[in-house]
Amino acid sequence: MVRIEEGMLARSIAGHDQGRLYVIIRRDAEYVWLVDGILRTVEKPKKKKIRHIQVIHRYAEPVRKALEQKEPLQNEPIKQIIQSESRGRREDRYVESRCN
Repeated sequence: MVRIEEGMLARSIAGHDQGRLYVIIRRDAEYVWLVDGILRTVEKPKKKKIRHIQVIHRYAEPVRKALEQKEPLQNEPIKQIIQSESRGRREDRYVESRCN
């Protein structure tokens, strides 16, 4: 079984958002809630089945720390993390163009 934790990066592998990179901010047995700081903000996360994501076993540290300390999440650091991870990847050019 794949380890899935809040604060990890994940890529959508199914649906209209296939290939997009997100940060996991919540999970339960069947679903995760994903944000990218742009289209899917902290206020309106994307609910997606676990089987429809590919977990990237790296943490978005500012998100992880905020979750551990029960602080409110902010969209700007999430957007910067996604943009940083997406640099140079052809499938994520959409993310970069939306951030500028």
